[in-house]
Amino acid sequence: MPEHTSFLSYLLAMFPGLSHNAEALGKMVMSGQPVSEHHVEPFVMSVLIAVLVLVLAMLARGQLQQTEKAVIPEAKLTLRTFIEVFVGAFYGLARDIMGAKRARQFFPVIGTSALFIFFSNLMGLIPGMSPPTSSLNITLGCGLLVAILFNYYGLRENGFGYIKHLWGPNLGVLGIPINILIFCIEALTMVVIRPLTLGVRLMINMAVDHLIGSIFLGLIALFLPIPAIFLGILVVVVQTVVFCLLSCVYIGLATEHEEHHEGAHHH
Repeated sequence: MPEHTSFLSYLLAMFPGLSHNAEALGKMVMSGQPVSEHHVEPFVMSVLIAVLVLVLAMLARGQLQQTEKAVIPEAKLTLRTFIEVFVGAFYGLARDIMGAKRARQFFPVIGTSALFIFFSNLMGLIPGMSPPTSSLNITLGCGLLVAILFNYYGLRENGFGYIKHLWGPNLGVLGIPINILIFCIEALTMVVIRPLTLGVRLMINMAVDHLIGSIFLGLIALFLPIPAIFLGILVVVVQTVVFCLLSCVYIGLATEHEEHHEGAHHH
C-alpha cells in the first residue's frame, strides 16, 4: 500500500532522535534500508493502542470490583457496560466454537485480540489518523502470535498426538510417501498459511477501508457522509469478528483431543 501521512507522522517527524534510531534499526534489520517515520508509525500507534486497552481494562476492572454497583445494570452506555457487552459477545463466540470449558481457558487470547484489533481498526475512522492494522507488519505479527499460541496449546493438550495427526491416516508401508506429503502440507498450513490468512486478510481490508475513507474526506471536506461512517464502523466490527472467529477455529482444532482427530480420519 502507498505511504500515507497522518498526525502521528508529523509528530514523529518532530523527534529527530526517534527517526535516527529507527533508521539505524532499519539498517541493521533490513540490510541497509532506512526506515522513515511512515514505517515507524504503525508500531508506535500499536503501542499506544495497547496502552489504551490496558488502561480501559484496568478502569473497567476497578468498576466491576465494586460488587454492589456491578450487579445493577447501568441505564446508559458507560465504559463498564461497553466492556461487559463487548467481552460477553466475543466470549459467546468462543464458547459456541470451542465449548464452555476451552472458551474459559483460552479466552484471554481471544478477548485481548478482539480489544486490540477493534480499537486499532477504529483509529481509521478518526480524520488524520491511520489504523495500525493497515500495516502488514502489525497484522502479520498478530497472525504469527495466534499461530504460535494455537500450536503451543495443541502440543500442551495432546502432546505427541498433535504432531501425529499431521501425518494423516495410516496408509501402511506403501502409503509412507503420501503420508510424508500430507505431513508437509499440514505443517505448512499450521506454520505459514494460517498466520498469513489472518494477517494479510485483515491488513488488506483495513488498508482499503482507510483508503476509501480518505477519498471521501478529500471529496467532501466539510463533513463525512453518514453512510460512509456506518460502512466504516461495519468494517471495523466485521474484521474484528472474523479475525477472532478464525482464531477460535484454529485454537479449537489444535486443542481437540487426539481421539477426535483419529475419528475424523476414519470417517
